[in-house]
Amino acid sequence: MAVVRSKVISLYKMMMTESNKFPSYNYRTYAVRRVRDAFRANSSETDPQTVERLVQEGQKTLGVIQRQVSIGKMFETQKSVVEN
Repeated sequence: MAVVRSKVISLYKMMMTESNKFPSYNYRTYAVRRVRDAFRANSSETDPQTVERLVQEGQKTLGVIQRQVSIGKMFETQKSVVEN
């Protein structure tokens, strides 16, 4: 179970790091909030198969976040008042 726990924590950290790379404030705060909420909602899960399925879904979501960050950086706009 310790291996799974470290895997989940590592996935959480990677997702938060990638979410914070969004150039747009709105996308960045939305992604951070969604990642945090998803991990909190599933924090009480103890079934190993369900945890493994959630980790796999999280890894797919991490890939989506990474692609969206790359696309967002290609089409950066001016910073909003909130970001300055």
